[in-house]
Amino acid sequence: MSSSDNLELSFKDLSLDGSSNSEDNSKILKWNLQLKELYKLAYNFYKEQSGKAVHLSYEDNLKLIAFTQQAAHGALDLTNAPPLGMFDVIGKDRRIAWQQLGTITKLQAMEGFIDLLDRLCPLFKPYVEAIKKDKEEKARRAEQEQIQRTEALAAEKVRLEELQRLEDEKNREEMQRRQLQDALNLQTYHQFKDYAEIQFPGNPDQQAVLIRQLQNEHYHQYMQQLQAQVASNLARLKRGSDGDDVETPIPGVCENGTETTERGEFTNANTKENSQFEFKEQCDSDNDSGDYAVISPANMWTKPDIKLFKQEVMAGKGDGVIRVNHGDTVTVKVPTHEGGSCLFWEFATDSYDIGFGVYFEWGKPPTTEVSVHISESDEDDDTIEEDEEVICAEDLECGPVQSNATSTAASVLGTRNPISIIIPIYRRECHQEVYAGSHTYPGEGTYLLKFDNSYSLWRPKTLYYKVFYTR
Repeated sequence: MSSSDNLELSFKDLSLDGSSNSEDNSKILKWNLQLKELYKLAYNFYKEQSGKAVHLSYEDNLKLIAFTQQAAHGALDLTNAPPLGMFDVIGKDRRIAWQQLGTITKLQAMEGFIDLLDRLCPLFKPYVEAIKKDKEEKARRAEQEQIQRTEALAAEKVRLEELQRLEDEKNREEMQRRQLQDALNLQTYHQFKDYAEIQFPGNPDQQAVLIRQLQNEHYHQYMQQLQAQVASNLARLKRGSDGDDVETPIPGVCENGTETTERGEFTNANTKENSQFEFKEQCDSDNDSGDYAVISPANMWTKPDIKLFKQEVMAGKGDGVIRVNHGDTVTVKVPTHEGGSCLFWEFATDSYDIGFGVYFEWGKPPTTEVSVHISESDEDDDTIEEDEEVICAEDLECGPVQSNATSTAASVLGTRNPISIIIPIYRRECHQEVYAGSHTYPGEGTYLLKFDNSYSLWRPKTLYYKVFYTR
């Protein structure tokens, strides 16, 4: 090469020839960079900083230039090399340095250039690391921007879908409104037309305007009535789920020396201990058909000392403990007592709720003894009118008490005595507190206290109960 040969070598000159394979192109030398990429960085650094930030000796420059020549053209071929001038000392020195590299490959020449530049120039490694870090930061930013663009596209897609859904819903509602209004207009058209002809005889335009006004007013009135009906139904359902109104119990003196006061306090004459009742509900009862007396409503309340109540019943101070199997109904028959005027009852269960209701069978009772009857289904259902609300068929143990039934009086003519409903059967949360109640005798007959577990598919209930009367 002539003396004009210098470092003005482009990346095109530094490109590898076709003899290099893919493994050579992806070879990693140091700093986790590919060999070709690192060599280009080293060559640019040497070219730009030589004589500025990099000051090398003449011999070191000859070695570095020899490596660049070997990496660009391969081993020196003197037969094809152009002649040198007689006074081209630098050209001769460079050719000698190139010739000393022998037959090393272009990749080995690149490695040699990088290693030598790294040893001779301490600034080269920080330069490479800065460029590498900048490249990684750009890649990170590009990836983050791509993620943000993807998220923005997804959010925009969701927004458009939501707008489309709202638009479809709005169009559907508008279509339904138009269909409803068209149906109403079709029903009232002739009526409004006749009225308009009377108001504006011989004036079709005024008649059409009046008909449209009447149709619009009729539509708005219809929608207002419909909304009022829906609100009324919701309020009725809410009242039914909340239970009946709360009433205070009828005060009276019991056989065991206890009494109830108008404030709902339970007072024992012997122990002088008070416990506050929380009244829950009172079920109304209509007049019984026939010549029987009017039945007054019963009183229902609760008291919290459920554990003490169970202990008293198990200790023999109450009427007893009954196991009500799943699907069974237990009926406690309590005849009216000739010396009494009011019946009282208390009951509780373990773990789960149970259905409870009170009926009254008219007629002189055949016995004065309290009896218990167990059946797989309520045997007295035949005597009750079919419109009576029954317990929810689902086995939702400890679920909310559900009843919207109003008490109805029912009587059956025939061989059996008439039976009136005092309290309809529905589920009570009696596993959480003691349920108590009272009812004034309507006349001679037998009280039927029904404990209904027919809605339960697998759970038996342990029932603790007491019944007594006042004089």
